[in-house]
Amino acid sequence: MIFANPETYLPQDEEKAIYDFHQNGPQDIRYREFLSQLSIPLLEKLSTGMTGLDFGSGPGPTLNVMLEEQGMKMSIYDIFYAPDSGQLSRQYDFVTCSEVAEHFREPGKTWRQLTSLVKPKGYIGIMTWMFTKETAEQFNQWQYKGDPTHVSFYTPKTMQWIAQHFQLSLEILSEQVILLRKD
Repeated sequence: MIFANPETYLPQDEEKAIYDFHQNGPQDIRYREFLSQLSIPLLEKLSTGMTGLDFGSGPGPTLNVMLEEQGMKMSIYDIFYAPDSGQLSRQYDFVTCSEVAEHFREPGKTWRQLTSLVKPKGYIGIMTWMFTKETAEQFNQWQYKGDPTHVSFYTPKTMQWIAQHFQLSLEILSEQVILLRKD
């Protein structure tokens, strides 16, 4: 795992100001196509009526809407836009975390929290660009690293460690999409 020096973290108001510029929302077809990289394989594992949490839903929650359209019962949580901590006091059949894991300032603590939110046999669906051999060759120019709100970068080996540490099954579907199942 690669992580930024905590001294370089933006103050939360500056971090939120960057997120406020995001113009993604349920009406954006391209954004839906992007999120379908996670929603489609995750839905293959789920049954209609299951409960889910979109962890880090952002200013224009969309993944939750897409999953609701497929019969799931969704809740959202975001530290800036949907900070209802009550959503973090129950368990779900699945949790999604799309383009959020790279923002974890305390990844050990946050991964522990994520796994505690999932019922046994439940899923955690992650979207985050992983650091690979190909990215390593261009690390200094890697656009994903250039975002000042991105402070945690994962490798496939990191995901294997997370799965083993938290007793999860791991499916790496691409350099960007990971499914974890709580055994």
